[in-house]
Amino acid sequence: MTGSTRGIRAIRAVGDRAVLVELDSLADVLGLQARLQEDPIDGQLDVLAAATTVLVTAVSAAAARGFAAELRGRDVTRAPHPDTTLVLIDTVYDGEDLALVAAETGLSQDGVIAAHTGQTWTAAFGGFAPGFVYLTGETPALVAPRRAEPRSAVPAGSVALAGDYSAVYPRASPGGWQLIGRTDARMWDLDRARPALVRPGNRVRFRAVREFVVAAAGSTNAAVEAAEGERSHGILVVSPGLQTTVQDLGRPGFADLGVASSGALDRGALRRANHIVGNPATAAVLENALGGLVLTAETDQVLAVTGAPMSLTVTAPGITPGGTPGTAPVRREPPMDAPISLLAGETLTLGPPRAGVRSYLAFRGGIDVPPVLGSRSTDTMSGIGPAPLVAGDHLRMLPAAPGSAVHGPEIPPAPPAEVTVLRFVPGPRADWFDAASVARLAENEWAVSAQSNRIGLRLDGEPLVRSRPGELASEGTVKGAVQVPPSGLPVLFLADHPVTGGYPVIGVVLAEDLDLAAQLPTGARIRFDAAPGGAPSIVPIPATES
Repeated sequence: MTGSTRGIRAIRAVGDRAVLVELDSLADVLGLQARLQEDPIDGQLDVLAAATTVLVTAVSAAAARGFAAELRGRDVTRAPHPDTTLVLIDTVYDGEDLALVAAETGLSQDGVIAAHTGQTWTAAFGGFAPGFVYLTGETPALVAPRRAEPRSAVPAGSVALAGDYSAVYPRASPGGWQLIGRTDARMWDLDRARPALVRPGNRVRFRAVREFVVAAAGSTNAAVEAAEGERSHGILVVSPGLQTTVQDLGRPGFADLGVASSGALDRGALRRANHIVGNPATAAVLENALGGLVLTAETDQVLAVTGAPMSLTVTAPGITPGGTPGTAPVRREPPMDAPISLLAGETLTLGPPRAGVRSYLAFRGGIDVPPVLGSRSTDTMSGIGPAPLVAGDHLRMLPAAPGSAVHGPEIPPAPPAEVTVLRFVPGPRADWFDAASVARLAENEWAVSAQSNRIGLRLDGEPLVRSRPGELASEGTVKGAVQVPPSGLPVLFLADHPVTGGYPVIGVVLAEDLDLAAQLPTGARIRFDAAPGGAPSIVPIPATES
């Protein structure tokens, strides 16, 4: 395909399965996004617009290798036709950073409120969570830097500023924006035909109010609850352990809505568990962290446990020779990576892992929870999907696929090494760091900190030093990205990572190595190893050649 590439400044590799296109203006960004949504590249998985970039992800490394050449032949200058619907957001201006913003802008607090409500904002692009949208204003009066240290939790509904953008946090989440107020507007609601209240192209006006009018809660739907109670269950959760969630292979393709792909962190372990019990690879399973999970079968089940090696114990009420309940329970210890029969009344207990972190429990037929955006996965950052398990939950199973069969034991992977090696390629913003820091990423060992979770692994070690001051405009990120905040200590993004970020990415771990990262406990040591050749499979390419 031929066409103009005016507006494209450069095309950078983002790992082995994505490219980041840098453009001259937001209009060019939205134009390229619109073109790629209407006429996708072969192998294109997702398109995510940001301030000056468009992230294009691929279904495979092989597909991504052709993206740069294909993009250089695309016409990206055609203006999109945005939805300019006006959205009005009532706001109470009592944010804890209101005085700080006033000092930064040279306005009074009333002046900040007047400037925020006195202009029409335009929704430019989606942010790091579903319903979070970056809003651009009409005047430069409100420019406030991000916080030096992000808050660990920003309340849902917070109205905030960062740089020359404004936004509303759709749910409680970490964040580094300056808080000037709050709203009760539901920015993201899956019960609506269009879940996002504000979408790119919309116009937004904020209206100052003293308080919110709260509607009376509606009555519950007794008929639905009664029908729910009549449905048979399969498993009772006696104890969820530290954290147990429902996961499948995730929900890729919704990054433009702020939705991460999520899904199982150790995809290989999920696939093995499903294969053993005769499920398709896409079936939903349980992902448990650090053992402690206790389940009682309410109906006969066939399951398999894979992932972090641990002891499994099945107990059943003791039966006397006369057929009456006895006093001593019957115990057995089934193997991992093999089919397990769990009869009604029997209880399965997962011990602590001998190595690794996460185990996967597949039940024949797959776990029956409502899919959200095509997936049954729990997204711990956005809150999409079923909530993490709690004691007393009941789980139902889907019928087994016709013609499917239970398989024999699978061979588990080799035990983890003393130091886990993760292969990586240089990131799209490696040029934000001095040469010594880029070299130190690969030369040094890093330790997994206790603050790690499904969003990412926070690493301890010798801080990396930037060579470029200032803030990076928010841009799309991918699973496997090694992002470096101002502290200089890297964060390796995992499945529930934010879809955009404002810190430079120094490297990207190859997708096929992320199963190893999923099993790294606190204190585990990592060494990053440059992928063969020492360069990404797609090198940074200028948009035009002399």
